[in-house]
Amino acid sequence: MPDNNPPYYVGLDIAKDQLDYCVTETQEGRCPNTPEGRAELIRILKALPSPRVIAEASGGYEKVVMAELFAAGIEACLVQPGRVRALAYAEGLLVKTDRIDARLLRRYGQKVEPRLAVPIAPAAATLRELLEHRRQLLTQRVEVQGRLPLAGRTLGPLLKLQERSLLSQIEKVEQRIKQHFGEHPELASKSERLQLVKGVGPILAATLIAYVPELGTIESDQLSALIGVVPYAKDSGPKRSPRHIRAGRTQVRNVLYMAAVCASKCNPILKAFYERLIAKGKPAKVCIVAVMRKMVCLLNRLIQDPNFVLAN
Repeated sequence: MPDNNPPYYVGLDIAKDQLDYCVTETQEGRCPNTPEGRAELIRILKALPSPRVIAEASGGYEKVVMAELFAAGIEACLVQPGRVRALAYAEGLLVKTDRIDARLLRRYGQKVEPRLAVPIAPAAATLRELLEHRRQLLTQRVEVQGRLPLAGRTLGPLLKLQERSLLSQIEKVEQRIKQHFGEHPELASKSERLQLVKGVGPILAATLIAYVPELGTIESDQLSALIGVVPYAKDSGPKRSPRHIRAGRTQVRNVLYMAAVCASKCNPILKAFYERLIAKGKPAKVCIVAVMRKMVCLLNRLIQDPNFVLAN
Protein backbone atom coordinates (compact mmCIF):
# COMPACT_ATOMS: atom_id res chain seq x y z
CA MET A 1 0.00 0.00 0.00
CA PRO A 2 1.31 3.51 -0.77
CA ASP A 3 2.57 5.62 2.10
CA ASN A 4 0.06 8.31 3.10
CA ASN A 5 2.83 10.67 4.14
CA PRO A 6 4.06 13.02 1.39
CA PRO A 7 7.64 12.33 0.32
CA TYR A 8 10.42 14.40 1.83
CA TYR A 9 12.61 15.26 -1.13
CA VAL A 10 16.38 15.28 -0.70
CA GLY A 11 18.71 16.41 -3.46
CA LEU A 12 21.85 14.31 -3.88
CA ASP A 13 24.73 15.22 -6.18
CA ILE A 14 26.91 12.16 -6.79
CA ALA A 15 30.58 12.52 -7.70
CA LYS A 16 33.45 10.05 -7.76
CA ASP A 17 34.84 11.09 -4.36
CA GLN A 18 32.00 12.88 -2.58
CA LEU A 19 28.24 13.09 -2.07
CA ASP A 20 26.59 16.48 -1.63
CA TYR A 21 23.09 16.40 -0.18
CA CYS A 22 20.44 19.04 0.45
CA VAL A 23 17.68 18.38 2.98
CA THR A 24 16.33 21.95 3.13
CA GLU A 25 17.47 25.26 1.70
CA THR A 26 19.45 25.81 4.91
CA GLN A 27 20.36 22.21 5.81
CA GLU A 28 22.90 20.59 3.55
CA GLY A 29 26.12 18.65 3.85
CA ARG A 30 28.76 16.50 2.22
CA CYS A 31 29.89 12.89 2.74
CA PRO A 32 32.78 11.03 1.16
CA ASN A 33 31.70 8.53 -1.50
CA THR A 34 33.00 5.58 0.49
CA PRO A 35 31.20 2.76 2.32
CA GLU A 36 31.49 4.74 5.58
CA GLY A 37 30.32 7.97 3.96
CA ARG A 38 27.32 6.29 2.32
CA ALA A 39 26.40 4.67 5.64
CA GLU A 40 26.48 8.12 7.27
CA LEU A 41 24.25 9.51 4.54
CA ILE A 42 21.75 6.68 5.02
CA ARG A 43 21.62 7.39 8.78
CA ILE A 44 20.82 11.04 8.03
CA LEU A 45 18.12 10.09 5.54
CA LYS A 46 16.48 7.57 7.84
CA ALA A 47 15.99 10.30 10.44
CA LEU A 48 13.70 12.11 7.96
CA PRO A 49 9.98 11.40 7.48
CA SER A 50 9.43 9.47 4.19
CA PRO A 51 12.70 10.51 2.51
CA ARG A 52 12.90 10.38 -1.29
CA VAL A 53 16.29 10.99 -2.86
CA ILE A 54 16.60 12.80 -6.20
CA ALA A 55 19.84 12.07 -8.02
CA GLU A 56 20.98 12.25 -11.61
CA ALA A 57 22.96 9.80 -13.71
CA SER A 58 26.68 10.50 -13.26
CA GLY A 59 28.57 8.14 -15.53
CA GLY A 60 28.05 5.04 -13.40
CA TYR A 61 29.06 6.44 -10.01
CA GLU A 62 25.38 6.44 -9.06
CA LYS A 63 25.01 2.64 -9.29
CA VAL A 64 26.49 1.72 -5.90
CA VAL A 65 24.77 4.65 -4.17
CA MET A 66 21.35 3.74 -5.58
CA ALA A 67 21.80 0.07 -4.71
CA GLU A 68 22.62 0.91 -1.09
CA LEU A 69 19.68 3.31 -0.84
CA PHE A 70 17.31 0.62 -2.08
CA ALA A 71 18.84 -1.93 0.30
CA ALA A 72 18.16 0.49 3.17
CA GLY A 73 14.52 0.87 2.07
CA ILE A 74 14.88 4.49 0.92
CA GLU A 75 12.98 5.66 -2.14
CA ALA A 76 15.05 7.23 -4.92
CA CYS A 77 14.55 8.78 -8.34
CA LEU A 78 17.22 8.82 -11.03
CA VAL A 79 16.65 11.74 -13.39
CA GLN A 80 18.23 12.88 -16.63
CA PRO A 81 20.84 15.63 -16.14
CA GLY A 82 19.51 17.58 -19.15
CA ARG A 83 16.08 17.94 -17.60
CA VAL A 84 17.53 19.21 -14.33
CA ARG A 85 19.70 21.68 -16.24
CA ALA A 86 16.59 22.87 -18.12
CA LEU A 87 15.02 23.78 -14.76
CA ALA A 88 18.16 25.75 -13.87
CA TYR A 89 17.88 27.71 -17.12
CA ALA A 90 14.18 28.32 -16.48
CA GLU A 91 15.08 29.74 -13.07
CA GLY A 92 17.87 31.87 -14.53
CA LEU A 93 20.43 29.91 -12.54
CA LEU A 94 23.77 30.05 -14.37
CA VAL A 95 26.12 29.16 -11.51
CA LYS A 96 26.96 25.48 -11.15
CA THR A 97 28.65 23.83 -8.18
CA ASP A 98 28.06 20.48 -6.48
CA ARG A 99 26.17 22.05 -3.58
CA ILE A 100 24.05 24.21 -5.88
CA ASP A 101 23.27 21.10 -7.93
CA ALA A 102 22.08 19.30 -4.79
CA ARG A 103 19.71 22.19 -4.01
CA LEU A 104 18.53 22.20 -7.62
CA LEU A 105 17.84 18.48 -7.54
CA ARG A 106 15.72 18.89 -4.43
CA ARG A 107 13.63 21.63 -6.08
CA TYR A 108 13.34 19.50 -9.22
CA GLY A 109 11.87 16.67 -7.16
CA GLN A 110 9.37 18.97 -5.44
CA LYS A 111 8.18 20.55 -8.69
CA VAL A 112 8.27 17.63 -11.12
CA GLU A 113 7.66 14.63 -8.80
CA PRO A 114 9.59 12.22 -11.06
CA ARG A 115 8.91 8.52 -11.34
CA LEU A 116 10.50 6.32 -8.71
CA ALA A 117 13.46 4.26 -9.81
CA VAL A 118 12.88 0.51 -9.76
CA PRO A 119 15.44 -1.59 -7.85
CA ILE A 120 17.28 -4.08 -10.03
CA ALA A 121 17.99 -7.57 -8.74
CA PRO A 122 21.69 -8.44 -8.24
CA ALA A 123 21.49 -11.19 -10.88
CA ALA A 124 20.02 -8.75 -13.41
CA ALA A 125 22.65 -6.14 -12.50
CA THR A 126 25.42 -8.67 -13.24
CA LEU A 127 23.73 -9.52 -16.53
CA ARG A 128 23.68 -5.81 -17.41
CA GLU A 129 27.42 -5.53 -16.78
CA LEU A 130 28.08 -8.51 -19.06
CA LEU A 131 25.91 -7.06 -21.82
CA GLU A 132 27.61 -3.66 -21.54
CA HIS A 133 31.01 -5.35 -21.86
CA ARG A 134 29.81 -7.29 -24.89
CA ARG A 135 28.50 -4.11 -26.52
CA GLN A 136 31.84 -2.35 -25.95
CA LEU A 137 33.74 -5.26 -27.52
CA LEU A 138 31.41 -5.26 -30.53
CA THR A 139 31.93 -1.52 -30.98
CA GLN A 140 35.70 -1.95 -30.89
CA ARG A 141 35.51 -4.78 -33.43
CA VAL A 142 33.45 -2.65 -35.84
CA GLU A 143 36.03 0.13 -35.54
CA VAL A 144 38.87 -2.27 -36.31
CA GLN A 145 36.99 -3.72 -39.29
CA GLY A 146 36.48 -0.20 -40.61
CA ARG A 147 40.23 0.51 -40.47
CA LEU A 148 41.34 -2.75 -42.10
CA PRO A 149 40.63 -1.83 -45.77
CA LEU A 150 42.87 1.27 -45.47
CA ALA A 151 45.64 -0.35 -43.44
CA GLY A 152 49.11 -0.75 -44.91
CA ARG A 153 51.45 -3.73 -44.75
CA THR A 154 52.61 -2.87 -41.26
CA LEU A 155 49.30 -1.98 -39.65
CA GLY A 156 47.18 -4.62 -41.41
CA PRO A 157 48.54 -7.69 -39.55
CA LEU A 158 48.30 -5.84 -36.23
CA LEU A 159 44.66 -4.98 -36.85
CA LYS A 160 43.88 -8.57 -37.87
CA LEU A 161 45.49 -9.77 -34.65
CA GLN A 162 43.40 -7.26 -32.66
CA GLU A 163 40.24 -8.38 -34.48
CA ARG A 164 40.91 -12.04 -33.62
CA SER A 165 41.51 -11.09 -30.00
CA LEU A 166 38.25 -9.12 -29.84
CA LEU A 167 36.34 -11.99 -31.45
CA SER A 168 37.73 -14.37 -28.85
CA GLN A 169 36.72 -12.02 -26.03
CA ILE A 170 33.21 -11.66 -27.48
CA GLU A 171 32.82 -15.43 -27.57
CA LYS A 172 33.99 -15.70 -23.96
CA VAL A 173 31.59 -13.05 -22.66
CA GLU A 174 28.69 -14.63 -24.59
CA GLN A 175 29.59 -17.95 -22.99
CA ARG A 176 29.66 -16.22 -19.60
CA ILE A 177 26.16 -14.82 -20.28
CA LYS A 178 24.88 -18.34 -21.04
CA GLN A 179 26.53 -19.59 -17.85
CA HIS A 180 24.91 -16.77 -15.88
CA PHE A 181 21.47 -17.81 -17.10
CA GLY A 182 22.27 -21.39 -16.12
CA GLU A 183 23.11 -20.23 -12.60
CA HIS A 184 19.85 -18.28 -12.23
CA PRO A 185 16.79 -20.32 -13.25
CA GLU A 186 14.42 -17.37 -12.73
CA LEU A 187 16.26 -15.38 -15.39
CA ALA A 188 16.40 -18.38 -17.72
CA SER A 189 12.66 -18.95 -17.33
CA LYS A 190 11.86 -15.32 -18.16
CA SER A 191 14.22 -15.40 -21.15
CA GLU A 192 12.59 -18.56 -22.53
CA ARG A 193 9.15 -17.03 -22.20
CA LEU A 194 10.20 -13.86 -24.03
CA GLN A 195 11.71 -15.93 -26.84
CA LEU A 196 8.34 -17.54 -27.51
CA VAL A 197 7.75 -14.56 -29.82
CA LYS A 198 9.26 -15.19 -33.25
CA GLY A 199 11.90 -12.55 -33.85
CA VAL A 200 12.97 -12.34 -30.20
CA GLY A 201 16.38 -13.94 -29.67
CA PRO A 202 18.54 -14.48 -26.59
CA ILE A 203 20.24 -11.08 -26.83
CA LEU A 204 16.98 -9.09 -26.89
CA ALA A 205 15.57 -11.23 -24.07
CA ALA A 206 18.70 -10.65 -21.98
CA THR A 207 18.66 -6.92 -22.75
CA LEU A 208 15.05 -6.56 -21.62
CA ILE A 209 15.72 -8.50 -18.41
CA ALA A 210 18.83 -6.43 -17.63
CA TYR A 211 17.70 -2.95 -18.66
CA VAL A 212 13.93 -3.00 -18.15
CA PRO A 213 13.13 -4.17 -14.61
CA GLU A 214 9.68 -2.57 -15.09
CA LEU A 215 8.77 -5.25 -17.66
CA GLY A 216 5.53 -6.91 -16.63
CA THR A 217 4.86 -4.47 -13.77
CA ILE A 218 3.49 -1.41 -15.61
CA GLU A 219 1.10 -0.78 -18.50
CA SER A 220 2.32 -1.31 -22.04
CA ASP A 221 1.93 2.35 -23.09
CA GLN A 222 4.10 3.42 -20.15
CA LEU A 223 6.67 0.76 -21.00
CA SER A 224 6.73 1.88 -24.64
CA ALA A 225 7.46 5.45 -23.51
CA LEU A 226 10.24 4.24 -21.17
CA ILE A 227 11.96 2.37 -23.98
CA GLY A 228 11.38 5.23 -26.41
CA VAL A 229 9.14 3.80 -29.13
CA VAL A 230 6.24 6.25 -28.73
CA PRO A 231 5.97 8.94 -31.45
CA TYR A 232 5.37 12.45 -30.11
CA ALA A 233 3.50 15.26 -31.81
CA LYS A 234 5.20 18.53 -32.71
CA ASP A 235 2.39 20.79 -33.89
CA SER A 236 2.02 24.54 -33.80
CA GLY A 237 -1.05 26.35 -35.10
CA PRO A 238 -1.96 24.92 -38.52
CA LYS A 239 1.43 23.21 -38.84
CA ARG A 240 1.38 19.43 -38.44
CA SER A 241 4.91 18.06 -38.29
CA PRO A 242 5.72 14.34 -38.62
CA ARG A 243 5.71 12.45 -35.33
CA HIS A 244 9.06 11.21 -34.04
CA ILE A 245 10.13 8.91 -31.22
CA ARG A 246 12.29 10.58 -28.59
CA ALA A 247 14.31 9.81 -25.45
CA GLY A 248 13.95 6.37 -23.86
CA ARG A 249 16.54 3.67 -23.22
CA THR A 250 18.84 3.61 -26.21
CA GLN A 251 20.51 0.29 -25.36
CA VAL A 252 17.14 -1.47 -25.42
CA ARG A 253 15.77 0.36 -28.46
CA ASN A 254 18.82 -0.45 -30.61
CA VAL A 255 18.48 -4.19 -29.98
CA LEU A 256 14.69 -4.04 -30.30
CA TYR A 257 15.01 -2.37 -33.70
CA MET A 258 16.98 -5.27 -35.18
CA ALA A 259 14.55 -7.75 -33.64
CA ALA A 260 11.62 -5.86 -35.20
CA VAL A 261 13.30 -6.01 -38.63
CA CYS A 262 13.58 -9.76 -38.20
CA ALA A 263 10.01 -10.11 -36.87
CA SER A 264 8.60 -8.14 -39.81
CA LYS A 265 9.91 -10.94 -42.07
CA CYS A 266 9.60 -14.14 -40.00
CA ASN A 267 6.72 -13.56 -37.56
CA PRO A 268 3.45 -14.27 -39.44
CA ILE A 269 1.32 -11.88 -37.37
CA LEU A 270 3.83 -9.02 -37.21
CA LYS A 271 4.74 -9.53 -40.86
CA ALA A 272 1.07 -9.11 -41.86
CA PHE A 273 0.85 -6.02 -39.64
CA TYR A 274 3.98 -4.54 -41.23
CA GLU A 275 2.80 -5.24 -44.79
CA ARG A 276 -0.62 -3.72 -44.02
CA LEU A 277 1.05 -0.47 -42.95
CA ILE A 278 3.31 -0.49 -46.02
CA ALA A 279 0.24 -0.95 -48.23
CA LYS A 280 -1.23 2.20 -46.69
CA GLY A 281 1.78 4.17 -47.86
CA LYS A 282 3.57 4.47 -44.52
CA PRO A 283 7.38 4.87 -44.66
CA ALA A 284 9.31 1.69 -43.89
CA LYS A 285 10.99 3.16 -40.78
CA VAL A 286 7.59 4.22 -39.41
CA CYS A 287 6.31 0.68 -39.95
CA ILE A 288 9.31 -0.83 -38.15
CA VAL A 289 8.75 1.47 -35.15
CA ALA A 290 5.10 0.37 -35.09
CA VAL A 291 6.28 -3.27 -35.05
CA MET A 292 8.66 -2.41 -32.19
CA ARG A 293 5.76 -0.96 -30.21
CA LYS A 294 3.63 -4.04 -30.90
CA MET A 295 6.47 -6.26 -29.69
CA VAL A 296 6.83 -4.26 -26.47
CA CYS A 297 3.11 -4.65 -25.75
CA LEU A 298 3.21 -8.37 -26.51
CA LEU A 299 6.33 -9.05 -24.42
CA ASN A 300 4.96 -7.02 -21.53
CA ARG A 301 1.74 -9.08 -21.63
CA LEU A 302 3.72 -12.33 -21.66
CA ILE A 303 5.47 -11.40 -18.40
CA GLN A 304 2.39 -9.80 -16.82
CA ASP A 305 0.12 -12.80 -17.36
CA PRO A 306 1.65 -16.28 -16.93
CA ASN A 307 -1.51 -17.78 -18.47
CA PHE A 308 -1.29 -15.69 -21.64
CA VAL A 309 -0.81 -17.92 -24.69
CA LEU A 310 0.40 -16.77 -28.07
CA ALA A 311 -1.77 -17.38 -31.14
CA ASN A 312 -0.55 -20.05 -33.52
